[in-house]
Amino acid sequence: MNTKKIDEKIVEKIAKLSRLKLSHPEIKSYSEELKAILKYIDNLNRVNTDSVEPTYHAISTVKNVFRNDIVKKSLDREEALKNGPKTTGEYFVVPKVIET
Repeated sequence: MNTKKIDEKIVEKIAKLSRLKLSHPEIKSYSEELKAILKYIDNLNRVNTDSVEPTYHAISTVKNVFRNDIVKKSLDREEALKNGPKTTGEYFVVPKVIET
């Protein structure tokens, strides 16, 4: 990986695409930080891992503890909805939070 390609213009472009407004000192700082991160990743990529078994967790003794699913009676809909400020009788009514 060529960290020389990471310059202030690249950081400005990423900021623009991300709709971030960065000052010139921030752009300069992020440029240097990104170079350092990519250099570290490049160093990691050079490590020979051919004889290392893939692992899903750093500690092999960790085991997931499952419990049996037990079907229990739950609240009926009316009981569950009675604490909501506004309902339709079937579900909670909330303000729109995502613009389309």
